[in-house]
Amino acid sequence: MSSEPAKSASLDDTAHLEVLGYQENFNRSMSLWANFALGFTYLSPLVGVYSLFAVALSVGGPPSIFWIFIVGAGQLLVSLVFGEVVSQYPIHGGIYPWARRLWGRRYAWMAAWVYIWAMIVTITAVAQYGSGFLGSLFSIPSTPLTTLVLTLALLLVALALNFTGTKTMARVAQIGLAAELVGVIGVGLYLLIFQRKQPFSIFFDTMGVEGNGSYVTAFLGAALAGLFLFYGFEACGDVAEEVARPAIRIPRAMMMTILVGGVSALFSFGGYVLAAPDLPAIVSGKDTDPIPSILESTLGPVGAKIFLVVAVTAFISCVLSLQAAASRLLYSFARDGMIPGHRWLSKVTPNTKIPANALIVACTVPALISVLVFFNEAILNSVTAFAVLGIYVAFQMVVLASLRQRFKGWKPAGPFSLGRAGIIVNIVALAYGLFAMWLLIQPGATGNFFTDWIVLIGLAVVLGTGLIYLFSARPDRLSHAPAGDAIAVAEAIRARTGANRTVESESAPTP
Repeated sequence: MSSEPAKSASLDDTAHLEVLGYQENFNRSMSLWANFALGFTYLSPLVGVYSLFAVALSVGGPPSIFWIFIVGAGQLLVSLVFGEVVSQYPIHGGIYPWARRLWGRRYAWMAAWVYIWAMIVTITAVAQYGSGFLGSLFSIPSTPLTTLVLTLALLLVALALNFTGTKTMARVAQIGLAAELVGVIGVGLYLLIFQRKQPFSIFFDTMGVEGNGSYVTAFLGAALAGLFLFYGFEACGDVAEEVARPAIRIPRAMMMTILVGGVSALFSFGGYVLAAPDLPAIVSGKDTDPIPSILESTLGPVGAKIFLVVAVTAFISCVLSLQAAASRLLYSFARDGMIPGHRWLSKVTPNTKIPANALIVACTVPALISVLVFFNEAILNSVTAFAVLGIYVAFQMVVLASLRQRFKGWKPAGPFSLGRAGIIVNIVALAYGLFAMWLLIQPGATGNFFTDWIVLIGLAVVLGTGLIYLFSARPDRLSHAPAGDAIAVAEAIRARTGANRTVESESAPTP
């Protein structure tokens, strides 16, 4: 690690914000643990594994578990890049302000536009999936109407909890973290130790999923097993102005989210594979929802019911974390005057110190999409297909902007620094991101053009509408907030830090 950037550690949170051109508007009540809990419940390995377990096995067989290692390593590199950025820019909004300060207004507008829609769609999808668990918990028959009602209930419960303030949000996130750890690591370990029905060598057995072709093709097709899991860590930075000592704590929280999330996913995915009573049926695609039967056969009816309670808790926490992250991004976007209705969206409540109006939007738009899904269930797959790719695109826009600034001479000035290794990590993180996006845009093989290319079509629609608005309304001209100032800010932080150190050394008592 380089020692020079560490000088900025002496800047207090208020002074750091002042250097960046902002004033304190929020309560800094989030600890490192609470910030980590927010990112972890957003990442939610329980949701990710449950959603893609059957698909991953039917496409790539048991070896698809290795995507958790591959993607986890790649996203850890991305989190290191983000860590240096947020350490210099510990401000609300994450992706948007990072892209703005590293590149410029129009570039940041597009990054935020893609990311906002990806987050909103993700909120909708998680609430939809969670409604199934909630219905099972109370033995409510699954119909389009009950799914809609339960989805709206999850969205409203999360909104109500978010409205009570940052402390409640942090507590619920920590409860969700505990639920996630019990639901994925606890259950996974139990299945591995006491309910194992398959040998460990099964993870090297393709079980014939490749057919007459190459297994490489099948393995690449199962990449979503990992790609869907490892995002959410950036949410730690979305609430930066509500975290004490964010320049130090948020980089740690992001890395903890990746590492603990990866271990949790491995235990969960591996446990389900080893405990599956009829693994060939899952791999062949005959059993498309195998986890309930695995839990029923291993935990019994009572144990399965307890797991449902844990799962519902995790889903509520996940929706809450998503709403919180999306609202802070909207607030950051609006604070700089870059979005329609920016004055309304940038308001902060005087008592609870939350962006209430932005929270309302982060709940209302997913609710409206859920109503559309009620009338046409097929829309859910269409509107969610681009979400993962959209998030990866937004991530890599920040990674690319960071690398561009490094080539221009930027040396990150936050207390978290990779030193000389930073540029190497940045290059490898970008290469990984491009590879991940290439995997995500691969077409299906149904023969239906719209179905096979839905991921790219969805992204093209979002990019197209964003570009039309950007070059017609020109929101970038309405905003005068700082942009493209990474080098200047780094120099200002170092100058301020040196002055602070001089004062500290002069005022310190002589031993």
